Amino acid sequence: MTQPILYDYWRSSACYRVRIALNLKGVAYEAAPVNLLADEQMADAYKDANPQGLVPALAIGGRVLTQSLAIVEWLDATHAEPKLIPADPDDRAHVMAMALAIACDIHPLNNLRVLKHLARLGIDQGARDDWYRHWIAEGFAGLEALAAPRAGRFLFGDAPSLADICLVPQMYNARRLETPLDAYPTLLRADAAATALDAFAAAHPDRVAPAAAKG
Repeated sequence: MTQPILYDYWRSSACYRVRIALNLKGVAYEAAPVNLLADEQMADAYKDANPQGLVPALAIGGRVLTQSLAIVEWLDATHAEPKLIPADPDDRAHVMAMALAIACDIHPLNNLRVLKHLARLGIDQGARDDWYRHWIAEGFAGLEALAAPRAGRFLFGDAPSLADICLVPQMYNARRLETPLDAYPTLLRADAAATALDAFAAAHPDRVAPAAAKG
């Protein structure tokens, strides 16, 4: 069977999530870099694969899957172990709520296309960085309160879930923008437990960045 192809940008949070999930599921894949800084996602050839012109996209089994959470859910449904989304309806709703708190409430306000638009509106780098940190802090405060009562080593119990797959890339972004994190002990604990796992570590942007970005 042909390896799946992940259309990937090394620093994209959404791509980072999918890389983690593929690694956790033990699915080998071929990376097809899409340089967002050069607007390669808007090229006709790429939009044939993903009409939204966004990353990630996963070409697998004769189909192209888009949207990171939809891709992770598909992987969880088609690759039995480890389970990333609980089967119990109440537990599933809780894990999904934590994942969506990041993927829908924090990340969209801070992704590259929003930051580029803020720059076009004349908002300087310092103000854009303040914007970025504001939405992380607001989102993390709510997520800390939501996660703490049912957290274990990870955001939900003692095994990684979709919530941790969303958390780790967002924590990477928070640190990159020097966002204070001491107020979120549950998130810090879960992030430390997750990033100690090979599947998370191998997906880190520093491990997959092109040589030019590292230089």
